[in-house]
Amino acid sequence: MSARPRKVVAAAKDPPLGRFVALFRGINVGKAKRLAMADLRALFAELGYTEVKTLLNSGNVVFTAPSEPPLVHARKIRAAVAEKFGVDALVIVKSARDIAAVVAGNALLPAANNPSRLLVALVHDAKSLAKLDTLAKEQWGDEAIHMTKHAAYIWCANGILESKVAVALLKGLGESGTTRNWATIEKIHVLLRD
Repeated sequence: MSARPRKVVAAAKDPPLGRFVALFRGINVGKAKRLAMADLRALFAELGYTEVKTLLNSGNVVFTAPSEPPLVHARKIRAAVAEKFGVDALVIVKSARDIAAVVAGNALLPAANNPSRLLVALVHDAKSLAKLDTLAKEQWGDEAIHMTKHAAYIWCANGILESKVAVALLKGLGESGTTRNWATIEKIHVLLRD
């Protein structure tokens, strides 16, 4: 009796690891939606993420994870935060490559001489930004807006609180995006490369 050859089944491979940043919208602003960064880091570790670091107190979490689509991570993180802490906040997740493209795509840098007055709006997908294309065609005086498929860049020459273009952009984004100033984007970019 001859032995039948065994069928070799390849083991399922884990996706390669990648670096990501989770950007929470509206946490630790005033008394609502309070989250301690130490608690957030611990939760990310519980979710299986590694090399977890937080930046500032506004919900910027850099981590290493399987290279799944960022939206998969965003949904998982948002659900876990809501369940564990009772805080429901939009979470935008971007890969290190996404953030590198955001940094490379900033056409406002020559005019924007104060990184705290240069805002970057980030969303899950380019469709959300495409709705705002009309803003880029308007005249904003000494303010400016630049749109790419990765982000919207807003130069608030007289400060963010005084900015008409920032108000218009935030209204247009609604609940689909979050913003960070340029100084924070640069720090996130460095953390993602470390």
